Parts: sequence; C-alpha cells; structure tokens
Amino acid sequence: MPSAAAPVTSAPDTSRTPNATGSTPAAPATPTKAPPAAERVYAYVKQAVLERRYEGGMLLTEGELAEAVGVSRTPVREALLRLEVEGLMKLYPKKGAMVLPVSAQEIADVVETRLLVEEHAARKAVPAAPALIAELEEQLAKMEELAASGDLAAVSVADRCFHAAIVRSAGNQILDRLYEQLRDRQLRMGVAVMHANPDRIAKNIAEHGEILRALRAGDAAAAVDAVHRHVSWVRNLAQGDVR
Repeated sequence: MPSAAAPVTSAPDTSRTPNATGSTPAAPATPTKAPPAAERVYAYVKQAVLERRYEGGMLLTEGELAEAVGVSRTPVREALLRLEVEGLMKLYPKKGAMVLPVSAQEIADVVETRLLVEEHAARKAVPAAPALIAELEEQLAKMEELAASGDLAAVSVADRCFHAAIVRSAGNQILDRLYEQLRDRQLRMGVAVMHANPDRIAKNIAEHGEILRALRAGDAAAAVDAVHRHVSWVRNLAQGDVR
C-alpha cells in the first residue's frame, strides 16, 4: 500500500519574519531618483537669476554652468533654451547666454497687471475669512524674521506669497493662474528693489501690515487703497534700478 505523500510546505517568508529583537524588519527604502540633468541646470540657473546671483547683463558660458552643476554641456544647452523662451536669457551661439536685465517696459507691464488683479482681489476679499487673515499674519511674520536675517530672496518669496493669498481668496481660478504667471518676474523685481533700496525694506513690510489691518477691519476701500499705494511704489523704486 503506497505511503501517504508528505505535506508540501512553503518556504518561510523571511521578509516579514521578526528578527532577534522581536520586531519586523522594515522594507528596504526606495532610492530617490535624481532629476534629469537638464532639469537640474534649469533650476540652478533660474534660482540664481531670480536671486540676482546672476545679474542682468552677465554672460554665462556653457562650460562654467556645466562645471557648476556637474553635468555635460548638452543638458546645459537644453536648459538655456528653456530659459530663453521664458524671457530670462538671450542665447549667443558659440559665446554663451546673457542674463536679460529687467526692462522699464517689463516693470510697467507687471505693475499694471498686478494693480488690475490685486485691487480687484482685495475688494472681493472683504469680509476676509479667518483662514486668510491667519495666512497673511503668518507671511508678514515670516517677512519680518527673514528681513532681520538679511535673506532678501526669501523675503521676496514671502512678500509674493502674501499677495498671492489675497488673489487666491477671490475664488477666480483664471485670475489666479494669470497672477501665477507673474511669479518669476515679481520675485526678480522684488529682490532687485530690496538690493537697490535696503532702507525701503522696513517700509515695505509696514505697507503689508496696512493691507492686513484693512482686511481685518473689513474695510474694502482702505484695503484697495493700501494695495494701490504699495504696488505703485514697487514700480517707482524698480524703475530707478533699471540699468
């Protein structure tokens, strides 16, 4: 009479077996994939331009950028072409790429667009929601802290976030996207203004406080007036910095 077959047992799942300490080993971490080389060059150069480490009129070569980021020249060319499309660079074959200065016309166009969008948004923001007031208070405190540390690029980012929050509160997605398209130009102009007029930084922060107080008080007319005066000052100061 044939003997019964031995039961088939599967191999233990050691991946989830408790170790000597009684705990289950964690699954191996998935390695973080580095961004493509062209994306790294693009981010590096763009940040340097917005923060004015690469100033208007400066000529950059593919070789020095490739060395700075640690890549070959091919992704550098790809990144520079992208920055040229965005209006930040002008490419010169066999020479390099020049950082385009902020022009008086660009300043006028940006300020005109900001006034149209931001005055409308300030008017619609009243009565301001508690969440908006809390966000504006946070950004204002951040500006004060960053200004004290001397990080002007970060101050400009917080400044821009303050205004973007008011625009976003209007609830118009088309206006919100339009305003987002001004982001890079706003940041670049903001850093330029603060570098050229360091004594203006405290006044700039004070004007944000005026906007916040008007919104907190539910005074739409005062909020619109404060926005108008503040944004118009950006135009006056930035035009004095044009080379």
